[in-house]
Amino acid sequence: MGLQESTAVRNAKLDAIEATIGTAPLLIFLSGTQPADCAAADTGTVLATMSLPSDWMAAASGGSKTLLGTWQDASADNTGVMGYWRIKDSSGTTCHMQGSVTATGGGGQITVASTSIVQGQQFTISSFTLTDGNP
Repeated sequence: MGLQESTAVRNAKLDAIEATIGTAPLLIFLSGTQPADCAAADTGTVLATMSLPSDWMAAASGGSKTLLGTWQDASADNTGVMGYWRIKDSSGTTCHMQGSVTATGGGGQITVASTSIVQGQQFTISSFTLTDGNP
């Protein structure tokens, strides 16, 4: 049998993510292939950059945590096809999370209506959930 954690422990781990990354981080969508890990340099072209709200995630509950507030880029940086995303600290220097982005139903950690974006386009994320599962 694998390690089991209480919901309280799972919630605490999830809440530590927001505390560690800090207030008002950046969510950046890039073209190309996702780097091997967060320590690797960005690849591709920055397509959209969102300054997330100061309190950007709701308190964890039931072993999951969802976005809080409005996650939006009023004007996309460049035209292209999104390949992956990164959440960086508010200065944009340290990557703390990264994942795949796909069109709805594609299985990415973030799903969007279309992964194609046009420079100047408004772009909004309507749902994002982190889950700490028990094996």
